[in-house]
Amino acid sequence: MIRTTRFAWLLLALFSFAAQAAPFWGAKTSSPAGTPPAGLKPGEWVWGGDAKDMGPMAVVVSLTEQRAYVYRNGLLIAVSTVSTGKPGHETPTGVFTILQKDKDHHSSKYNDAPMPYQERLTWDGVALHAGGLPGYPESHGCVHLPTEFARLLFDATTMGMVVVIAKEGMAPEDLVHPPVASPIDPRTGAEDAAPLLGAAESFRWEPQKSTTGPLSMVMSTADRRLFVFRNGIEIGRARVDFRDGPAPQGTHAYLVSAATPGQPPAWRRIGIPGREDEAGQDVAARDVARVVVPPAFTAAVSPLLRPGVVLLQTDLHVLPDTTGPALQVLNADVPAL
Repeated sequence: MIRTTRFAWLLLALFSFAAQAAPFWGAKTSSPAGTPPAGLKPGEWVWGGDAKDMGPMAVVVSLTEQRAYVYRNGLLIAVSTVSTGKPGHETPTGVFTILQKDKDHHSSKYNDAPMPYQERLTWDGVALHAGGLPGYPESHGCVHLPTEFARLLFDATTMGMVVVIAKEGMAPEDLVHPPVASPIDPRTGAEDAAPLLGAAESFRWEPQKSTTGPLSMVMSTADRRLFVFRNGIEIGRARVDFRDGPAPQGTHAYLVSAATPGQPPAWRRIGIPGREDEAGQDVAARDVARVVVPPAFTAAVSPLLRPGVVLLQTDLHVLPDTTGPALQVLNADVPAL
């Protein structure tokens, strides 16, 4: 009788554990970095890599696209499919910050349902967390993420980080369809869309907008523009041209490997998903010399190019008037110098 009772309690405990154990949602590994967000199937995601010392992180969730975009120091490092609030339980739009993090959270409103890697955005129940991803809005207001993506994001974020949730007709176009370069100020979540260069402007340099913090850059060969970010804020942009042939194609990532005052910096390739074989390759001086930037802009930026500064090169558009949903993702994992 005692053994039978103990066995019954064991079965009950195992059943209870199985009932509450979180399932695994979505793909287990990242899609290749060249996968356009529009090509991601429900549950798929891209995580290019991350390094917290690169600068501030921010997230933009597009309810219209049902995707989340993750930026580090102004550069896109990850994108994922999501599932947001269904009719009657719509996910609110606006600017939020992470209020609480709980790796093993269970819902107090919905039958103790598991919500792994929960990052709370409101005290009345809206959060980022791993959850179902059927390809359309089906949550009770939260933003569901693939489990492994949610884990990576949970590990990368900090309390107080900004999350912007946008929807067509209620937010600017570059928040609804986010570009390669971050469209927001990571400190406030406000739109940070700098005006286009005028017809007579070859560059713009505004270092006073962000006076300290790590530097990163985006070069769009499609737009023929180079963008400079410091601590997540755009501080400059310039027109770019290419000598001795057409503009380079594809997406590549580089970092400054050495910098000597008065000399051009040395660059090294970073391996990104789909281009892992490029990791650690030195960039030939002749390839650097192909890039033509206004001399005054070069003189302003060069003193800031210290080892570890990252440059993302993409043949996709960054400018707002040409931005579309197809993106490439930077791997921010910095190899040893």
